Order: sequence, then structure tokens, then C-alpha cells
Amino acid sequence: MKWRGRRGSRNIEDRRRAGVGRAGGMGLGGVVLVLAVGYFLGIDVTPFLGGAPQGGSIQGTDLTEADVQAGEFVSVTLADTEEIWADIFQRELGRAYDPATLVLFKQVTQSPCGGASGATGPFYCPLDEKAYLDTDFFVTLDQRLGAGGDFAAAYVIAHEIAHHVQNELGILGEANNIRQQSSQAESNAISVRIELQADCLSGVWARHAEARFGSLEPGDVAEAMNAAKQIGDDTLQKNAGQRPMPHTFTHGTSEQRQRWFAEGYKAGSVGACDTFAAQDL
Repeated sequence: MKWRGRRGSRNIEDRRRAGVGRAGGMGLGGVVLVLAVGYFLGIDVTPFLGGAPQGGSIQGTDLTEADVQAGEFVSVTLADTEEIWADIFQRELGRAYDPATLVLFKQVTQSPCGGASGATGPFYCPLDEKAYLDTDFFVTLDQRLGAGGDFAAAYVIAHEIAHHVQNELGILGEANNIRQQSSQAESNAISVRIELQADCLSGVWARHAEARFGSLEPGDVAEAMNAAKQIGDDTLQKNAGQRPMPHTFTHGTSEQRQRWFAEGYKAGSVGACDTFAAQDL
């Protein structure tokens, strides 16, 4: 992905210099692995981090060169999403797009949707219309989940911004209201449709980014497809030594996530991403 030297977004809230929580005596590799398992299996792993702070108890930190590079990469990718979605909203929907803010943090921060930590992974909070990202997650994606590459990381960002697109369109609020009145199994099934639609919208963004900026390089789409495969619910459960249990899935299988991303990339249109009307996911 061609991103260096390109325009970045102003909608970045960088909290990383504020501090970083302790992770006990656990090494980086151990922390990364625990966080990956916690995020993808829906487990709060904070107790396993050996004293990770509660309520924002943090200590000061300096940014490494890798932190700076990651922040610049996120800023450029976010700017791309803003330009693409503003154009799509105007052309396809006849309305303005109000971009999200992306919060960068290290290990712990607070959000209206609850405390954010590396254990929660990247997420979008509709209450403040902000996406939250600890860029150390890119290390998890590469070294622990086998989904390396800058466009794999861009896919993660695009997926979270796609949730903001859903929120802008009123889809996310309606779906979450229904989930609150549903059984756990039904709620999980709705969650899968939400996440697969976000994957599809990520594909729409990728198609337009390629055409508008010429930023995609050979192999980039394959990186995103591989990332979608590696973070499918069935693959994650298998890699955790579990038997896949479809009734617990909240994001979709590897095959579903790849297929919906590919559908969005092929069609390049929001209309192709109606997972809620689809009979077969």
C-alpha cells in the first residue's frame, strides 16, 4: 500500500503520550498473545496482564519510532476513508458524511462504551462516534495471527470506520436495539450480520481507494483477504484449541468474512452490502 508522504486526517485523537499501563512481568510476546485471544474470543483478559490498571491509572511514556510510523499510517488510511465515504454518501445516498474520530491509545483508555484496553482490541463506540485503536494490535495481527502487511492493517481500520458508516445510516443503532431484546443466540446472529456488512463496506472502500488514489499495490487485496480469513470465528476457535461452535459466533466464519469483503470490493457499492436481507450469509 502506497501511503508514505500522503495527506493525513485531522480527526485523530492521540492519547498515547498520556501513558501506558503496566503489564506485570509478562513479556511483549505474552501480552500480545493474551490480548489477541481476549479480543477475538470475547474474554476480558485484563486480570491475566498482571496488574493492568483500572480507571485510567497510567504512567508516562514516550513514543517509539514504530509508534510514530503506526500513527502516521493510521492517519493516512483514515483520511482515505473520509474522502471515499464523503464521495459515496454524496453520489449514492445524496447526503453528507460526518467522519468519525479515531482514538489512538496504548494499553488503556476510557470511552463512553466502557474502559478500553489492548484486551478489547479495535472497536467503534457509537455513543461518541469514535473508533479506538491500540496500534500494538498490528503486531498481534502480524506475529500471532499470521495476517501481516500494511493493507491487512488498513482493512482493520476500514472495518471499524465501516461501523461508523453503519451508525451514520442508522443501521447500527437499529440492529443493536433489536439485539437488546433478543436471546443470546439471536443477538449473536445479528452481530454476525453487522460485522459481515462492515467487512463488505471495507471492500467497497478498498475498491474506491484503488481507483481514486492508486494506493493499492499487487498483493494488497490478498493481504486483506488473508486477514479476514485469520480472524474468522471458526478459525480463531480452532487455533485456540476449541471446537467451532456456530451459535457463539459474533463476527462470522473465515469464508463468510472473505466472501463479503470480496463482494464489496467487486461491486464497489453500498447497495451490495445488505447482509440483513441476505438469505445465505
